[in-house]
Amino acid sequence: MYLCVVEKEDRIKGFAQLGALMRALGRAEQWKDFSWGVTEEEYLKLEELVQRQSVYNGWFTPANVRRSLLAQGEWLYEDRLAKWLESTPYAQQVRTVALIMAGNIPLVGFHDFLCVLLSGHSVVCKLSSDDKTLLPALANHLMEFTPELKEKIVFTTGRISEMHAVIATGSNNSTLYFQQYFGKYPHIFRHNRSSVAVLDGTETKEELAALGDDIFSYFGLGCRNVTHMLLPVGFELSRFFEGIFSFSDVVFNKKYGNNYDYHKAIFLLNKHNLLDNNFVLLRETEELFSPLSMVHYHFYSDPSEAEEYVFTHEKDIQVVVGHGYVPFGKAQAPQLTDYADGVDVLAWLADL
Repeated sequence: MYLCVVEKEDRIKGFAQLGALMRALGRAEQWKDFSWGVTEEEYLKLEELVQRQSVYNGWFTPANVRRSLLAQGEWLYEDRLAKWLESTPYAQQVRTVALIMAGNIPLVGFHDFLCVLLSGHSVVCKLSSDDKTLLPALANHLMEFTPELKEKIVFTTGRISEMHAVIATGSNNSTLYFQQYFGKYPHIFRHNRSSVAVLDGTETKEELAALGDDIFSYFGLGCRNVTHMLLPVGFELSRFFEGIFSFSDVVFNKKYGNNYDYHKAIFLLNKHNLLDNNFVLLRETEELFSPLSMVHYHFYSDPSEAEEYVFTHEKDIQVVVGHGYVPFGKAQAPQLTDYADGVDVLAWLADL
């Protein structure tokens, strides 16, 4: 038991050191000393890797990579990790947990990676081809901070064969394959989800600008990005357009701009009514999921109608933002306890 306590504390300290490094990279700080646990040469190599992500994946701009590094680095303070883990038993019997990671936004599988290792287990990560360099680079430094982890972390882009449990994230179609190949193991399978905003008409200009961040952060590629707005009858959409104007540069990203042009052309050819402000398309429909560069919306006449919509679609909704829900601007700022799909991964790991 004593050895488990020491090992847990060492892993927490290792992640806390990694957090300092991630926050520095997220803020684009200049190397000044060894307080981040790396030499100047090592730090510059990581900086170069951050800049190079957009070559591997056009969606992974330096700004988006830094945003992810900073947001997840904020989890990794020693006291925050210790408090989060205080009621979670450390594994007495080590299991190998396979993580099949998505690649829609930078480091999207980091929270699962963190949960598995801080529960005392080993991890095998099957990386997405869209995000296959950043986490291994960070993990190399984590293993330097905590050498015991060198035998606990494996990365692969190939087939996974030896495991005791699986956490897999993918599309609705992918979950059929997950079930076929990994259904015999204890598992968490995640499918497509999206997020909604419930407006009541009293939102300030600042809150509408923050809603813009919920929509456009990571170009809208995350399950925590808002794709549908519920608006009270009489809400003036010009207020929304005015509030999000500061995000107009998003259309200058080639991949986003291509999506905007394509969906505008397709929907207009099919005679759909669209509202357009030259960088995002609005379509009135009750459909939850919208194409990239488009936001769906519909009106409600009574708050109970909005509540009913959220309840009806709860299995496909990741986050609800609005007054009385997650604050505007915080959809892509989850805390340690904000588990994807509402499944407590730490509790699940404790039962393996």
